[in-house]
Amino acid sequence: MSGSGQPPREDLVHALGDAMQRYQRSVQAFDDTVGRRLGLGPADLRCLDWLVDGPKSAGVLSAATGLRPAATTALIDRLARRGLVRRLRSETDRRTVLVEMTELGQRLTWEAYGPLVQAGQPALEELSAEQLTFLTTHLERITALTDEHRELLAKQGVRDV
Repeated sequence: MSGSGQPPREDLVHALGDAMQRYQRSVQAFDDTVGRRLGLGPADLRCLDWLVDGPKSAGVLSAATGLRPAATTALIDRLARRGLVRRLRSETDRRTVLVEMTELGQRLTWEAYGPLVQAGQPALEELSAEQLTFLTTHLERITALTDEHRELLAKQGVRDV
């Protein structure tokens, strides 16, 4: 303990890192469970996640899922056959094909994730506007850092072990 009654900063940083890792594991396990329940693989679920806020091009979905274009096409075909997504022409550029989640896709994903979202609302209501702003800013910063390091690793290619 420091003179203020708080654990040393190094211990607090370590505890935060541990908590973040446990959270990441929990989210991954939850997503895995949702995937099994819906009969979807991780890339399928990631694709649907990217479509929650609106249609995306196959190129955007390819980058988001880390799949090559041909594999992304197969993924979209698979989700379309299940009625979870559909292709549509862009209203701004008729040459561009977009992928959007169907009402069925939205309903099934909300059935899985909605209860968690709703159960988490009381915890957010306990936070002040300043705390919410801080958390949002911090999450955006560590997301950018993670994205940056993911890109660095991707540039290095596959490592033989």
